[in-house]
Amino acid sequence: MRKRILTATTALAVVFSSAALAAAPAFADTTKPLPVRQTGDIVVDGAHQQVFISDPLNGKIVVTDWSGNVVKQLTTNLSGVSGLELSADSGTLYAAVQDLDAIAVIDTATATETTRYTVGDKPLSVALAGGKLWFGYGGAAEGDIGNVDLTSEQHEVTLGQDGNWYAAPLLDAAPGSNVLVAGAVGQSPVELASYDVSSGSATRLASTREAGSNLGDLQVTPDGKDVVVASGAPYYQQVFRTSDLNEDGKYVTDAYPNSVAIAPDGTVAAGIDGSYEPDVYVFRPGSGEAVRTYDFPNTGHTSGSDLLADSGLAWTPDGSRLFAVSYNSDGVYSLRVLTAPTKAVTTITVNAPATATRTKALTVKGTAASRVALPAGTRLSVTRNDLESPKGKSLASVTTKADGTYSFTDKPPAGGKVKYTVSFAGDADHAAGSGSDSVDVSRAKPTLTVNNNGKVYSYGKDVKFTAHLGRTYKNRTVEIWADPFGSDKPNKLVKSGKVNSDGNLSVTIDLKRDTKVTAKFAGDSQYKSASASSTVGAKVSLSTSVGNHYKSKYTWGHTYYFFHKTKNPLVTTKMSYYPGRKHKLEFEVYYQGRWYPSDPAYFKLGPDGVSRVQITGNHAEDVGWRFRIRSSYINASSGDSVNSTTHGPWKYLTFTR
Repeated sequence: MRKRILTATTALAVVFSSAALAAAPAFADTTKPLPVRQTGDIVVDGAHQQVFISDPLNGKIVVTDWSGNVVKQLTTNLSGVSGLELSADSGTLYAAVQDLDAIAVIDTATATETTRYTVGDKPLSVALAGGKLWFGYGGAAEGDIGNVDLTSEQHEVTLGQDGNWYAAPLLDAAPGSNVLVAGAVGQSPVELASYDVSSGSATRLASTREAGSNLGDLQVTPDGKDVVVASGAPYYQQVFRTSDLNEDGKYVTDAYPNSVAIAPDGTVAAGIDGSYEPDVYVFRPGSGEAVRTYDFPNTGHTSGSDLLADSGLAWTPDGSRLFAVSYNSDGVYSLRVLTAPTKAVTTITVNAPATATRTKALTVKGTAASRVALPAGTRLSVTRNDLESPKGKSLASVTTKADGTYSFTDKPPAGGKVKYTVSFAGDADHAAGSGSDSVDVSRAKPTLTVNNNGKVYSYGKDVKFTAHLGRTYKNRTVEIWADPFGSDKPNKLVKSGKVNSDGNLSVTIDLKRDTKVTAKFAGDSQYKSASASSTVGAKVSLSTSVGNHYKSKYTWGHTYYFFHKTKNPLVTTKMSYYPGRKHKLEFEVYYQGRWYPSDPAYFKLGPDGVSRVQITGNHAEDVGWRFRIRSSYINASSGDSVNSTTHGPWKYLTFTR
């Protein structure tokens, strides 16, 4: 089975490699994808700061750094590779390769295979104990235990140490120990056995069938006194004495335990195969209550969260990181690097009033809580973020009472959204934590106006708009936006700048459509944001001409166009174009001093903005009568609403023989 603890041989290397880490800032938990289809085991090499993960289905071992980044993949025919074990000096990795009936020997400094030991059928796990490398091997109804003599130049293999196993058992031992522990995989109830291997052979010390069902993992404590077992049931990690395998406590988790890892100081990480509960529980030595839990997110496509792989936990030798292998519903595996896992999570609540008056005292209250109680007088830092100090301003620190509560008062100098953040820096037993809450602090309402509202201008008129800003604190910048009517023209910033000494900012706009002009003030620490709008109209460009007449003459107070009774007048209207636009054509007749209208009609403009209409009929009946026509754009009735109603001039005409 895997070994996560280094002996004294590499203690100095660990100390020196950890010294730089101690001086470095704390790192956040990270997750990196793993190029695997399955995982069998995980071990951590503290001397080279590497993590080794076996993949039985792909037949390879993946090597990552301590941040979870894949740095190498050992893929030289390792089909069925499962159990991993590190040598005492962390220089050699032993890997049980089931499909090859062998143990691969890997140089950890170069991450390359150096040799192989041919051993018994289908070795599943490996463990160092009593100066030898032990392995559990065997197919169905042929489980057994063997060893490799690492002190001999020939590396003799001895099989048949205990053939009472149905299948290859899982093995583990404490560093430098003469006690080996084995557990049955796939049995219910699980059989557990301990051995004295000081003589070079495995002599049973004790056995039990009280280790639950569906064994997922086991590990011996660093002192060799106990073995912690993770079986699918019961719903906690059981603890047995290695000497007699009587129960010696438990670590309460949830359904279904499947992994356990023990740090050199005895801290236990216990994992479960559960979609809706925390996945990893961390226990301090001798404590039955978890000091910290980790609940994996859901990165797949089912309702449940990602799951912890069997035997998927491992510690760094200094206990500063906990590695966890997880997978989601899509079969994607990841390596999670959990930092500061032995520190209890600190939760800071902050409760500020919803509203407050600027420069008036307000009170902020809250609590600092943790699974490991914080002592009274714990110091918390306070930061205020507002419009005057967007990057934050440190306020006087506060201390907690015996019940974890705290409070402080402040007189916010700036209005708007004011955020108070209360933080705990962390200590040897607690992780850092922080919380925040915001209060809406009052601000004065500024005066902001825009001129010309409601006015109508001719097409293409250059119009000057002036925004006026009243008194403010610091900010004197105003934006002027122009939003022409019609979905094809966006609202556009046409000018931005500081108002002059009179509080004015002006811009000239070429008006070709009805337009909403808006002035915007972003506000400052004493005055609210504001906006003001002015909507103005713009007429269309419109001209009307008459054709097919034989002469024109000024008479009856107007210029008249004369038509023979055999000719149809042609009325040509030109207008600024807009999709779907029509013009209204009116026709009136003069009788006894008054103009009488007929029913008007609408005619669609061509893409060039031109409409040509012939006035047909029996013009012999029109001889001697006076008529007039007019083209107009009528807002809404002419097919759109982007311009203001515009009437063209009347055109006068009469018919002769």
